Amino acid sequence: MSLHPDIRMNLARSNVLLIDDNPQALEVLASIFRGFGVLRQVKCGSAAEAQNILRSREIDLIVCDTVMPDMDGYDFVRWLRREGPEEARFSPVIMLTGHAARSTVESSRDCGANFIVSKPFTPEVLLQRIYWVAKDERAMVRSDTYVGPDRRFRNIGPPLGVKGRRKDDLSTHVGMAKDPNMDQDEIDMLLKPQRAAL
Repeated sequence: MSLHPDIRMNLARSNVLLIDDNPQALEVLASIFRGFGVLRQVKCGSAAEAQNILRSREIDLIVCDTVMPDMDGYDFVRWLRREGPEEARFSPVIMLTGHAARSTVESSRDCGANFIVSKPFTPEVLLQRIYWVAKDERAMVRSDTYVGPDRRFRNIGPPLGVKGRRKDDLSTHVGMAKDPNMDQDEIDMLLKPQRAAL
């Protein structure tokens, strides 16, 4: 699904941190972001280098590869969400992976990333994900075992018969009906096609 032609994003003042241990992949990623109009981007070849950058600069978006030596993308995002600088802790993170197996997607979700994109990707796909992350209204969650965006994309409440764990979860108890049920004739009238008078 492509972005609607009327949608405009101005990324010229965004500070973007790009992390990939492969120099060629990092340069391609930087070129894509230059094409998006991002003037301020920081390229890092390791998660350790990115940690130092986050301690000294304000960052609006982080794009990180999942597989890197020493500290992989998952450990980096866990560090960011739990121990990173306070002003950077909830920066949006898009993770890039060469293999989008279910376990990879779950690992990205569970470490606190906002979104995962599978390689190879087109600039259009990446721009769609950036737009999606910008419009994301999920709350940030802090618990003993997880820090990051709420993993529920749809707030339909807890499963039936299970007490909700969040303060905004609605009760699973359904009360008595306030109005009498409609009879079949009333239902049929609602669904029956009507001729419109023009």
